[in-house]
Amino acid sequence: MAENVESKENQNGRHQEVGHKSLLQSDALYQYILETSVYPKEPEPMKELREITANHPWNIMTTSADEGQFLSMLLKLINAKNTMEIGVYTGYSLLATALALPHDGKILAMDINRENYELGLPVIKKAGVEHKIDFREGPALPVLDEMIQDGKYHGTFDFIFVDADKDNYINYHKRLIDLVKIGGVIGYDNTLWNGSVVAPPDAPLRKYVRYYRDFVLELNKALAADPRIEICQLPVGDGITLCRRLT
Repeated sequence: MAENVESKENQNGRHQEVGHKSLLQSDALYQYILETSVYPKEPEPMKELREITANHPWNIMTTSADEGQFLSMLLKLINAKNTMEIGVYTGYSLLATALALPHDGKILAMDINRENYELGLPVIKKAGVEHKIDFREGPALPVLDEMIQDGKYHGTFDFIFVDADKDNYINYHKRLIDLVKIGGVIGYDNTLWNGSVVAPPDAPLRKYVRYYRDFVLELNKALAADPRIEICQLPVGDGITLCRRLT
């Protein structure tokens, strides 16, 4: 009984911070990471956008601050210049990318909701990086199909970040593998999906978590079996899988 009470207390104490999607078992440890390594180095525009997003009713959709820091470092390490982002929301990860890219870097950004993007747009403009962003409102798959059919975009992207509709991740991958360059990286967000990937079939999950879990499991299995890429799945944020194209 004591163990059950402790477990319930731990669950009630988790996820208190807005946008908190860490899989760490200790909130105190996650807070330590944020306060020691993330927040002191967080660019002022990203802090401003993070605080604006915290007041949005769908704030759970935002990229966590530690993941934003990770993406920024990764983009600089691979010298990314031409990138794509599928799923923008208010633009926290988009801003992280734009700040990390060189002045002539480019981001093709796609989302079905321009209103959310425009919430963060004033911050992006103030940061002086709007010129790097080509925002397209609407579903991404038709745009990707057009790019593939065109032919000139094959193997041209250094980095692609996907944080959108999980039921289409497999469909995105089928197309993105042709658009990312050999040696380039695709990052899929939420691949540990609130930890539900290891939950028992009868576990009490929130409706949307249960609905998308099978799609995330399918993606993880497919990526591990894809001989065209090497992968690394990291417990950052809600889980991110990096795929480096080999052939």
